Amino acid sequence: MTAAERPGQQGQGEYGADILKCLGKQVKLFRERAGLTQAQLGEAIGYSEEQVSSVEQGRRVPQPEFLDAADEVLDAFGVLRAAREEVSKARLPAFFRGAARLEAQATEFHAYECLVVNGLLQTEDYARAVLNMQRPLLEEETVEQRVAARLARQELLTRRPAPIMSFVTEEAVLRRPYGSTEVLRGQLEHLLHIGLMRNVELQVMPTTLEDHAGTAGPFALLEPQGRQTMAYVEAQNVSRLLTDRKSVREIEQRYGIIRAQALRPRESLEFIEKLRGEL
Repeated sequence: MTAAERPGQQGQGEYGADILKCLGKQVKLFRERAGLTQAQLGEAIGYSEEQVSSVEQGRRVPQPEFLDAADEVLDAFGVLRAAREEVSKARLPAFFRGAARLEAQATEFHAYECLVVNGLLQTEDYARAVLNMQRPLLEEETVEQRVAARLARQELLTRRPAPIMSFVTEEAVLRRPYGSTEVLRGQLEHLLHIGLMRNVELQVMPTTLEDHAGTAGPFALLEPQGRQTMAYVEAQNVSRLLTDRKSVREIEQRYGIIRAQALRPRESLEFIEKLRGEL
């Protein structure tokens, strides 16, 4: 699940903008209560005056470290620190936030990818390389926020109780050196590590396959706690979360065929190991 925003629109979307504006007002109130200027607060917590100003105006998504330090310096009773979870959602593209909340609750998650490695499996370097290639170009700060948000989502892999997860990735994706050959090598090594996790199965779809059920594009299937399975599809920054049973069932059937056509998990790890050795 990947996405891009126009440069400079870190808080794009009503939900994200409201959260940032509200938090900015809280930072300002606590700062003024402490009798500090923006410059003085910035110096005390290791940020510039301009960064503090941008946070207070709701124009910048503050890093968790900013909130932790400001909460301590301003004696904010844990109010600013408590906002970390909601602020982390503001780093995500507006159209993906709903799906991200459901993803975090998933007891099962399954995905087919034909363009990039799934975001839940990406290394930091791979994620940064993919985001840096977005067009229109993203601001450097936006890229870093998106990388942090993507890595935070990966907590799902190690959550307890462990969700059941499977991923089918096209061979061509695993051969494309986004960023550099070194970035790809690191990504393949990361996949080999994840592939050993008991709750995760990785499969590779060979390029030589003649019969292929995945021609309609990438998708994910997720089952949030206590709810029916849903399907998430995305292309060109347009996303849909499918909940009607007929549509979801069709994608479930398609995914079953895709898994049957792909290499088995053990064969897939051997194939990934072979690809890494060729770099």
